[in-house]
Amino acid sequence: MRGCEVRVRNERVAFRPLVALAAAWALLPVLILGSGCKQAGEAVAPPPPVVEVVKVVQQDVPIYSEWIGVLDGSINAVIRPQVTGYLVKQNYIEGDIVKKGQVLFEIDPRTFQAEVKQAQAALEQAKGELAAQEASAATARADLARIKPLAAKNAVSQKDLDYAIGRDLVTKAAVVSAKAGIAVAQANLEKAQLELGFTRITSPVDGVAGIAKAQLGNLVSPSMQDELTSVSALDPIKAYINVSEQEYLRAKTDENKASNAPLQLVLADGSVYPHQGRMALADRQVDPATGTLKIGTLFPNSGNLLRPGMYGKVRAVLQTKSGALIVPQRAVTEMQGKYLVAVVAADNKVDVRPVMVGERVDSGWIIEKGLNPGEAVVAEGTQKVRPGMTVTPKPFEPAAPAPAGKG
Repeated sequence: MRGCEVRVRNERVAFRPLVALAAAWALLPVLILGSGCKQAGEAVAPPPPVVEVVKVVQQDVPIYSEWIGVLDGSINAVIRPQVTGYLVKQNYIEGDIVKKGQVLFEIDPRTFQAEVKQAQAALEQAKGELAAQEASAATARADLARIKPLAAKNAVSQKDLDYAIGRDLVTKAAVVSAKAGIAVAQANLEKAQLELGFTRITSPVDGVAGIAKAQLGNLVSPSMQDELTSVSALDPIKAYINVSEQEYLRAKTDENKASNAPLQLVLADGSVYPHQGRMALADRQVDPATGTLKIGTLFPNSGNLLRPGMYGKVRAVLQTKSGALIVPQRAVTEMQGKYLVAVVAADNKVDVRPVMVGERVDSGWIIEKGLNPGEAVVAEGTQKVRPGMTVTPKPFEPAAPAPAGKG
């Protein structure tokens, strides 16, 4: 540069060698500084930014319909007492699997045992009364049979005949009444035995028993609607979803495909449940407040991993889009309602294009219009690029999932 040039006059140096040598040493730093000044003044261009790119993939893509599902037991039995008494035993472990007929709680049985004995005694008494009445009836029949021939011969009075007939009728009625008394006593005994059996509270289904809601020593009664615990049958388990009227009507147009479509369940941690489910039932009406219809789905749950109250996404493939173009969702930028994708050409120059997007599929996005198969799009570093910029592309490497934390 001109500001850094140094000119040395040679006229006098030629006649004075020592002076010239000294002048040369004195000029050496100036010459060095001059050359350095020239290099510092030059503009150095930065290298092209490095971006990660991925090829636009064309493939057949299953289109999922998704709904939020709430899990519930296929049977949920609320266990309540059927007789009044004091709880004296709890025979199950809370949260454990119980079998149908397994005794969960016991109520003090002594009062009910006494009532059974009392009913048995009343039954025996009724049987004795019946035997006595039958004996009287037999005697009355015999007397009537003896008097009738005599009355025909006028050997006895009409009064004796009428008395024998009346006594026979009375004893027959007494036998009928005694038999009815036996039936009443038998019913009372069965009732007492049933109530005694109700002191042993059993599970009506196979399932998982919940936490006890009553403590030993509590007075429980059916009149107070005391809840002791709940037992839920969990294999299979239900997942309830709400579908819109439009989805319901579309499904009815191809009912076989919709009802037979295998269902997937995505759990709260993002994992996909390994067993497929199926449609099981539909509510009788559409909820007028939400415009949705409640649908029940069933999933196998042999290990009881799934529990009532859990949430998940239930999804089904109801159609497949042929030859769809897929890019990572992170490659698409939304700006003022428009969707943009940065495409890297063969000369490494960037072309930012508007695109028309379709459905999201897992971590990808279907591009309906604006891209061609095999083109390279920027998946990482979109904030660095501008239209026409030259970049240094390298293959896109998705981030590894973060390791699960230790509890």
